[in-house]
This record gives sequence, structure tokens and C-alpha cells, in this order.
Amino acid sequence: MTTKQRLAGLHTAVTEHLNHGIIPFWVSRAADRIDGGYLTNFDARGDALDTPLKYLNTQCRLLWWFSTVQRHRPDVAAAGELAQHGLQFILAKFWDPQHGGWRWRVHRDGRPEDDGKIVYGQSFAIYALAEHFLATGDRTALHHAIQTFDLLRINAADARHGGFLENLKRDWTPEPDGFPGGDRKGLDTHMHLMESFTVLCQATGDATHRRALLQVIDLICDRMIDPVTGCGLNQFDLAWRSIPALSIHRTWNAERFGERPSQPIQTTSYGHNVELAWLLRRAVQVAGADITPYLPIIRRLLDHAIEHGVDPDFGGVYRDGLRESGQAIVFEKEFWQNSEVLVGFLDGYELLGDERYLDAFENVWRFVHAHMINHSVGEWRTLVSRHGDVLDGNIGNPWKVSYHTGRSMLESAQRLAHLRDRA
Repeated sequence: MTTKQRLAGLHTAVTEHLNHGIIPFWVSRAADRIDGGYLTNFDARGDALDTPLKYLNTQCRLLWWFSTVQRHRPDVAAAGELAQHGLQFILAKFWDPQHGGWRWRVHRDGRPEDDGKIVYGQSFAIYALAEHFLATGDRTALHHAIQTFDLLRINAADARHGGFLENLKRDWTPEPDGFPGGDRKGLDTHMHLMESFTVLCQATGDATHRRALLQVIDLICDRMIDPVTGCGLNQFDLAWRSIPALSIHRTWNAERFGERPSQPIQTTSYGHNVELAWLLRRAVQVAGADITPYLPIIRRLLDHAIEHGVDPDFGGVYRDGLRESGQAIVFEKEFWQNSEVLVGFLDGYELLGDERYLDAFENVWRFVHAHMINHSVGEWRTLVSRHGDVLDGNIGNPWKVSYHTGRSMLESAQRLAHLRDRA
């Protein structure tokens, strides 16, 4: 089989799953026609479970998803209405009219439940609203994205050490001593700030937004990647000293089902590392900077994941490993890491031309197609064992919607088409 044939076959499989699985799953189920916004919780059959709470990040992720589909797939007629449906709920129920910014969580009907200003959540508001503007030209969405950016710079930026504080109260003051993780910074939040500033910069072309994007790019590359191993670090104190990770309140790790490493421990996430690699490339491109200085960083992130995170025996990518040795310590396979490494490995192959990255993509895709995708409903299971046995078969939860899986298939299909055509 030639490389062109190989790429064509992968493109066909990925596109089939996107067009006949992920897109119709969320188009037919996501809208909450009773209370507004989106439903997020679905069982292994794809049937709706109760969605008692709506989280800022997943409501924004679905707004981003339908806006992205509207922008890139105009043939999906329902996407525009579904994006507008979610936007109305987010603006009406999550925006804090007194202090500005976005609540972390509301009840299903929109009553406030947690008014904390979580920078991770604010980043997804910027991401979704800027994407919605790119799809529709909606100036109200863009205004709120810019306003959120300004509020972060005023209220959450750490003027002494750089970067952003991450867990704040409703009035933007820091959480008190003893709040789990309130005195920490993390790669996760700052990577998603880079992601959101990238789309904001695309939307506005504003020099202030470009400078902020370049600042967070350099902060991540200078402070948040291990110079010895090349892997991403996990958590830091406020002065950017790397410290053992603990479970932080209002995070996926604090709420997820499945095995957890002993805490505290110095870990790295293979999925985050590869996600960072492709998001970094896109951020540098949008900022108009030279990619050359970043190529060694991107290569080392990808190579670390291939060496330590990709399962050579059963396929897929492990969840967590040790920072110093890279050795995997949690062998379960979760939806989001496997989604992101598909994009990252293809991106690395496109950028660097290393055949190992295409092999790694194919390794993970075979495992995903065989074990993670629930083909009867068209979306991915949340968690499986190393061998592919189902541990959490639910299709959606307060943290899992279409952001990782849908984006993975859309981005992968675009790259495979480009690579196929130039092979």
C-alpha cells in the first residue's frame, strides 16, 4: 500500500465517523428545549440522563462546536440554530452582571449554583465566543469575548510572577488559604488560555491580543516544559516552581471516574503534551511568529509521548506517567487524550515529515475505532481499560461533550485530506 492509499483510507474512515457519528449525535440530542442551553449527560445507549447542573466549560464547548460546524460544514443546516440556542442561554444565565465574567456552574434552569470565577472556564468562554464571531460575524459575541479577556488581564493576571491565578471568588478575589489548588498554577489552564487567545487573535487581529498570545506561548515554553525530558509539567506554585500534583477542586481530575495516581506525585499527561504540540504550532502561526525556534519543543513533546505513552501492544495512549522517567503509571485509556493525540501526531507528521508520527496516529486510531467508539450511537465512550474493556461507557457527562472527539475528527479529516493530496 502506498502512503497516498494509506492516507486516503484513513481519511475515509475518519470522515465517515465525523459525518455519520459525532455530528448527528450532538445535532439530534444537545439542545435543552425545556430550560435552554445544552444537555451534556448521556448513557451508553445515547439516551439522555438528567443534567441537573450545567458547567460553563461544557456549555461553551458545545457553543464552540456548533459554531465550528457552522463555519466549516455549512451543509449541516441545524448547526447555526443550535449555536444561537446555546449562546442565548450562556449570555443570560452565566454572565455575572455585578462583577463581570462568567459563573462556573448553574442549575439546569440557569439558577446560579457556583459563582466562582475559574480562569479555565473563562478561557472557554473566550474560545467559544470568538469562534462564534468567526462563524457568524456576531458582534455581541465578540464584545463579550474581548470583555472577558480584559477582565482576566485586570483581575487574574499575576503581575509579580507572570501568568494567571486560576481559582477566584465571584468578586475576582483569590480563594482563601486551604482551598484545594487555590495557590497553584497549571499547564492545563495556561494551555487553554493560549488556545483561546489564538482564536481571539484570529477574530480581532488586535495587537494587544497578539502580544498576550505571544506572552503565554513563551511562558509555557520557558516555564512549563521539562528541559531535561521534554514533557509538559503539571502543577506549579505561584512562583512557577514545579510541585507534585494534587486533585484541584473544580477540575476533571477531581470529578472523573477511574484510577488515580497516588497523590501528591510528579506526573505528566501524554495527552496534554501532544495536544500542546499542535495547539502551540497553531498559536505561533496565528501570531505570525517564526515556527523554527519552537520545532525542537514540538518534536520532544511528540517523541516523549511515542516513547512512553503509546501502547505498542494493544494500541491507544495511556493516561498518566511519571515526570522524570516518563514511565506510564495509569494504563487506562480515556476519551480526551486519545482524541488529542490523533490530531497532534498528524500535525507532527505534516510539520516534520517523520513517519513515526503517522504510525502513532494509525496505532491510536485502530484502538479508538475498535474499542472507544460506540458505533451503535456514533460517539466515544468515556473510559476503557488498557485492553479496551469498557470501564465507563457513558457518552456524555458534565465534562465530556463533543469538544475533544468532534474537534479531533474535524482536524484529523482536514489534515488527512491535505496530506493525501500532496502525497
